[in-house]
Amino acid sequence: MISLVYSAASFAQGTFKTKNVIVITLDGLRWQEIFTGADSSLINNKEITKTLEPTKKKYWNPNVMERRKTLMPFFWNTIAGQGQLYGNRYLGSNVNVSNNYWFSYPGYSEIFCGFADDSINTNDLKLNPNVNVLEVINKKDEFKGKVAAFTSWDAFPYILNAQRSGLLVNSAFQTQPPVSENIRVLNEIQSQLPDILEGVRLDAVTFHQGFEYLKAQKPRILYISLDETDDLAHEGKYDLYLNAINYSDNFINELWQWVQSDANYKDKTTLLITCDHGRGEGNPGWRSHGRKIPNSSQTWFAIMGPDSPALGEVGSNSPQCYSNQFAQTIAELLGVKYEGQRKTGDAITSVLGRTDSKKTLTTR
Repeated sequence: MISLVYSAASFAQGTFKTKNVIVITLDGLRWQEIFTGADSSLINNKEITKTLEPTKKKYWNPNVMERRKTLMPFFWNTIAGQGQLYGNRYLGSNVNVSNNYWFSYPGYSEIFCGFADDSINTNDLKLNPNVNVLEVINKKDEFKGKVAAFTSWDAFPYILNAQRSGLLVNSAFQTQPPVSENIRVLNEIQSQLPDILEGVRLDAVTFHQGFEYLKAQKPRILYISLDETDDLAHEGKYDLYLNAINYSDNFINELWQWVQSDANYKDKTTLLITCDHGRGEGNPGWRSHGRKIPNSSQTWFAIMGPDSPALGEVGSNSPQCYSNQFAQTIAELLGVKYEGQRKTGDAITSVLGRTDSKKTLTTR
């Protein structure tokens, strides 16, 4: 274990190197798989792991450190060395949603608005009355037209209220202007794929639509929301759920390698990865979430960028963190003042390279 001490006097507020932010969410991905890899009680269950032997060969290792690295190599080979990971409850790092519902629309609204709203209590396609941090940032002259969201789930034009906010929100099976040959091909492929997830675009298409937009249009803020981790868990397919985690990690690695090769983004970009809610434990608990499913308020996040010290896996003595803190953290990194319609969660000071009072963060 390593103890790192930071004091408020060591860091000047508002003098950040971050010029761009990329946010990626993995819907309903449990912290247990992040920090311990494949769950032995689930991967050995033939009811939910149909391809049992190939799945175990691919993801199982009795050593938890190796097991999690096998499942998510980018997280554990890159972020663990260069960034910060929060939410390993076995080490005393707790991250939760603050809303009362523990499912998707309330979770995403909390992430981007910075507060929980008890009236946001359904996944129905209704316009969010609350202004979000992306909307506020997009109205600043230096960011206008440079904020974009690409999402698999068709609820995001409502969650981010694209009608009011004017944000570019590309969701589900929406195409985008074919400003490059790759985007033209993606649009065509997207129109030809079967709707196997019933209204949810396949994550590979969502990711590459967003990635190609990043390369062609150079936004200051890019949000990519992947959904298959939640869809496949609801279907009770643990082997496919593990596959979705693994290839999502590979997507993020591909994006980050490009970011670090491009002059507009290299050493100027903060990457924030999190989820909208947790899940239950065991079978069938892991398949679902919501207020009636114990522990599905438990989440996690990872962050890496020029202003976030390389703390690695944060452990005991770390502060309790909530999803309502991400909006202010994003705003502060970009030097934007964000005042929500209600009191928002405070920015996460350890992410910003400082603490409000002298404090020791214990890391693995």
